[in-house]
Amino acid sequence: QALSEEKSVFNRSANKLKYLSVAVNALKRLKNQSAAASKTPRSSEEKVDVTLMNAPAAAQFSDSCLSADDTAFYESLKDYILSDERMIENNYPVQHPEKRGCAALFNEKKPNPDPLKRICCRCGSTYSVSQSGKHVRKEECNYHYGKGVKNRVPGGVETRYSCCQGVMGAPACQMFKLHVHDSLSLEGFVSTAARSPSDAACPGVYALDCEMCYTVRGLELSRVTVINSDVQVVYDAFVKPDSEVIDYNTRFSGICEKDVAGSSASLEEVQQTLLSFINADTILIGHGLETDLCLLKLLHGTVVDTSVVFPHRLGPPHRLSLKHLTAEHLRRIIQESVCGHDTAEDAAACMELMLWRVKEDGKMKR
Repeated sequence: QALSEEKSVFNRSANKLKYLSVAVNALKRLKNQSAAASKTPRSSEEKVDVTLMNAPAAAQFSDSCLSADDTAFYESLKDYILSDERMIENNYPVQHPEKRGCAALFNEKKPNPDPLKRICCRCGSTYSVSQSGKHVRKEECNYHYGKGVKNRVPGGVETRYSCCQGVMGAPACQMFKLHVHDSLSLEGFVSTAARSPSDAACPGVYALDCEMCYTVRGLELSRVTVINSDVQVVYDAFVKPDSEVIDYNTRFSGICEKDVAGSSASLEEVQQTLLSFINADTILIGHGLETDLCLLKLLHGTVVDTSVVFPHRLGPPHRLSLKHLTAEHLRRIIQESVCGHDTAEDAAACMELMLWRVKEDGKMKR
């Protein structure tokens, strides 16, 4: 049966990534069949977010680098920390030279000369807002949520939207009641504190991922998840945005209004919690972490960015997606849920990618 399944997977796959995706789904189906046959009860609290082709990279890593103090892993990661120059190149927030509590972006978008005009990041339309940021008129937004993907066809190359497979320029496949913009506030930032010289403990290694929503002020944080080097969640919180929400971006974030209503933390509470266990020397891992730090309004200079560690062959500004990297190096498919991204899954993928990278590079140094 195994040989028959593998042959079927191979015949259905046009390339390596497709093979990995089909293989993982086939393996998941077989495991589910096996579980059903054994009728083994599963706790209602257990939740399987991903399917592994092999054991996780974290489980394969040496025990010494997964010790409670993370010392060996921390030392190994120093080679991958972004330099100040690379942080600027990748548009990480830095302390504003003149304004305390504010950040600066070196590649910040040019502001609209009219402070009451916004450009919709979905359809490109210009729309008007009041002083409070609210829409002056309700204008329907028609857009494609997918990217343009180039495909070879007889006679040349054709570009189609990934969302609906329509050719470039085809009528929009999605509609929303209002336009949205993706501005990021650069006020209200906090900095991670310097570690005490007498503190001999390892500063720690964490991976994090955030989700965002569209508000009248632009993009704001709606969820943050932090993972330790054992690939365990150490902090996970829904966050109530400071401004009125226009769209929770549920298709991608998996978050809806009920998730952030009532018991959600404020951004300030999230910042206080993070600063209680993250200092200036703590290594934070993420994929395109500059946006996450902007959403958290956190100034931090000890960063490992998997989009830089695993560069695109064409170089910047091109980036390989986290989904692509996880499939290629960890043999695992992520972000397959129809309910949107899972911050814990994405943060765990970043941590495991670096565990894998350190292990592989360690082999080369022997």
